[in-house]
Amino acid sequence: MVYTGQSVKRFEDPRLLTGQGTFLDDITLPGMLHAAVLRSPHAHAHIMSIDTAAARHVPGVVAVLTAEDLEGVVEPIPTRRETEAEELRPPVHPVLARDKVCYVGQPIAIVVAQDLALAQDARAVIQVDYAPLPPVIDPVEAMQADAPIVHQELGTNIALRTLNAGGDVEAALAQADHVVRQRYRVQRLAPVPLETRGIVADYQPQDDMLTVWDSTQHPHAIRDHLAQGLHRPENRLRVVAPDVGGGFGEKGGLYPEEIAIPYLAIRLGRPVKWVEERWANLLAFHGRGHTVDVEAAVQRDGTLLGLRVQIVADLGAYFLMSTPTVPLLTSHRLAGPYKTPAMHVEVRGVITNKPPTGAYRGAGGPEAAFCLERTIDLIARDLQLDPAAVRRQNFIPPEAFPYETPTGLTYDSGNYAKALDRALKLSEYHRWRAHSRQPGSPSEPLVGVGLATVVKGSGGRVPPLTDHARVIIESSGHITVHTGVSPHGQGSATTFAQVVADVLGVTPAEVQVLHSDTALLPAGGGTAASRGLVAGGSALYVVLQEARQKLALIASHLLDCPVADVCFQDRWVFPQYDPEHHLPFSQLATAAYNDAQLPPGVEPGLDFRGSHTLRLSPYAFAAHVAVVEVSQETGAVRVLHYVAVHDAGRIINPLLAAGQVHGALAQGIGQALLEGMVYSPEGQPVTGSLLDYALPRASTTPAFTLDTVETLSPLNPLGAKGIGELPTLAAPVAITNAVMDALARVGVRHIDTPLTPDKIWHALQEQGT
Repeated sequence: MVYTGQSVKRFEDPRLLTGQGTFLDDITLPGMLHAAVLRSPHAHAHIMSIDTAAARHVPGVVAVLTAEDLEGVVEPIPTRRETEAEELRPPVHPVLARDKVCYVGQPIAIVVAQDLALAQDARAVIQVDYAPLPPVIDPVEAMQADAPIVHQELGTNIALRTLNAGGDVEAALAQADHVVRQRYRVQRLAPVPLETRGIVADYQPQDDMLTVWDSTQHPHAIRDHLAQGLHRPENRLRVVAPDVGGGFGEKGGLYPEEIAIPYLAIRLGRPVKWVEERWANLLAFHGRGHTVDVEAAVQRDGTLLGLRVQIVADLGAYFLMSTPTVPLLTSHRLAGPYKTPAMHVEVRGVITNKPPTGAYRGAGGPEAAFCLERTIDLIARDLQLDPAAVRRQNFIPPEAFPYETPTGLTYDSGNYAKALDRALKLSEYHRWRAHSRQPGSPSEPLVGVGLATVVKGSGGRVPPLTDHARVIIESSGHITVHTGVSPHGQGSATTFAQVVADVLGVTPAEVQVLHSDTALLPAGGGTAASRGLVAGGSALYVVLQEARQKLALIASHLLDCPVADVCFQDRWVFPQYDPEHHLPFSQLATAAYNDAQLPPGVEPGLDFRGSHTLRLSPYAFAAHVAVVEVSQETGAVRVLHYVAVHDAGRIINPLLAAGQVHGALAQGIGQALLEGMVYSPEGQPVTGSLLDYALPRASTTPAFTLDTVETLSPLNPLGAKGIGELPTLAAPVAITNAVMDALARVGVRHIDTPLTPDKIWHALQEQGT
């Protein structure tokens, strides 16, 4: 049986569904202490003094940590500096604020006590004397000469500048039959993982070993950062990611608590646990936050001649690991799936008195796709063309791959028109388009149809990218895989077992996949950028080829046949031309540990390690069609129909791929209709709790029609492309384009997301409907 392409149910689910999972807060160690973090209530203020005396005298309190205690002992939070930006002035995030706070929620002090309630009580009696400063909230205003400067030592609020260009944009604009100009504000979003961040740290002085359990996407990276931040050798550190309830990029970086809690465990000689409160999670980190001005030069038939784009990225008060990366990725990814001859993309990353931003599911892709796909629809509207026809007119044709964009990306393969045609057919696009243009009464809902066609690279930030794997085949025939991928929800244990089963001719049930522990492998890339299969799966596949080669050599000796004739299938090993002359896979595994049964020169044992390097990112494609109705009386939006077709190369498990798509679609619809971090002029979060920050629910999420096409990637042995982030690029703008298509009948051109009933109702009133 071939398992690739089969919808095998997730092996992880029975344990999780029966409550046998181990998440961060489930970890309990003898003598464990609990930590609570004091956070700034001000967006911008000098700290005049911190009085912790009362907190230290609360019964059960073991320690109170402030910045003064960390001076010269630990390093501040690192950020990426090896970027392509022409200018980079990263404001470094301190572990704990000392002289100044720069956003609401910034950590100031940590209380450690015998239990959490005591720590929280003691936290409440810490006295901090603040001298408030004028906050900088709007990133566009923050660039003005008279704006307050958040970090005086930098002398400016512009922390990053880069230019990404190719072709002659000025000539394109001069030659154009039409130029579309529009500003887009892609709002800040809170990732809101089901499980907040959390850490348990345990130090064993007799072994000088620090073990950290961290709800993270990157245990190996956390180990490396802790070694630097705490001045410890890597071999005296172990980082384990237990079951993780969502991350979406937020858990891909390093935060103050991830330095402070391990430090406290070493200092106190006892295990320390910290679990983030939900309100604190909403204030610690955000995604998106781009203001984008687009000029698109086109011919009368909708052919793109050039794009000139100005991006102002709201980076927040400090840089975390992925903060400078996202706006740079946005500048590259604005090319989309189109053969635009000329592009000029300028980025300015701006400091504000808000939490840091960084990678959130898609990392620059959704920001770029939203602005580009809205612009394509405006081109079609202005020129009275079908939006599908404009897209097809500009697609990169299949024969052009590999294709280099003006912004410096290389796309490996694709057949974009095929996927679009499939989406149009499944959605009955032309019927809905005709229906949406039928006249109706002022009381009837407006119907709109929206399209989005997008591409997304997978594997990581900047190739080349290497991941690692180990395969151990025991004498019983049981197979254990160690992988550097650190999944939480993707189903990698299942898909990797399917890959092993097909290569070695066993069943997935005979394979155990272990991950997320730095003690298993010396290095690993964790989870990010839809890299599970393309990076981790490819590394596994390479190691499996070595395992199969050795097993085939042993089998040829035992079966007395050429190595090239050995077949592995259905738990049997046999010569290709004599299948009746066979032996069980388990017997072959046993023989591999017996010197007497091995061919000359073959060492006993079946333990294989290796890696795979991805030189370029495989690029997946998606075509989404959304149909909505908009109430003219209330501004409410209802999704009537949603079709999504994805080309992610070879699909190992269609069931799990569909699950990834469902989750990403829900997040994308949340961005389009519901979600957004809003701040007052004083820098206070208006949507700082789940009472105010709206999330998609099952009742507001429509049924989806999903399909896939397969254009294999030549860049990895599986032919795979990432699918987990791809729908987050298409869904927000497909929904937005549908709503704007509905509102076009009454003269509304653009509304920034989220498209709340209030915004839409006011836009309708302004048009006199």
